[in-house]
Amino acid sequence: MQIHSKLINACKKKDAKAQMQLYDLYVKAMYNIALKYVQKTDVAEDVVQEAFLKAFKKIEMFDAQVTFGAWLKRIVINQSIDYLKKRKIEVISIDAKVINLSSEPIQWELNKTISVNEIIKKINELPTKYKTVLQLFLLEGYDHQEISEILKISNVASRTQLLRGKNKLKKLLNNYNYAKGY
Repeated sequence: MQIHSKLINACKKKDAKAQMQLYDLYVKAMYNIALKYVQKTDVAEDVVQEAFLKAFKKIEMFDAQVTFGAWLKRIVINQSIDYLKKRKIEVISIDAKVINLSSEPIQWELNKTISVNEIIKKINELPTKYKTVLQLFLLEGYDHQEISEILKISNVASRTQLLRGKNKLKKLLNNYNYAKGY
């Protein structure tokens, strides 16, 4: 962590070598995040470049209340969502190993043989506003305050879209279970 704070301080002084080192440390992870949203390698590369430019331009705003990686991740996600919104493209699948579907207020009673990939596929069938909130909440781990800031919606809208999205997802998964004969 010590080396990161030294690099960040050097970046705040517009040190190009430090910026390159910080870039090298995070570019691969940030590319993977962008790719999950935009689903095109060349677009993901562009999104990451724009995100780093924005991060270095606004690095004075980084106050170390969160890790640099978390701060940068938020910028990359925002850049990805902005790209998709500008092109009216729906936010699409995000890979995950674990999705917590047991949170309140919905009780999930699904056959345990449904894979995460099948769940993600069903999330992608949802309307964009529900899909985006579900992805940010369930797969990326953002809370409603963060989601409301990212999507520029109210906290209440985030909660409502999550609840409605979970209900729609539950129906899709129950129909999927029924169709598979479970």
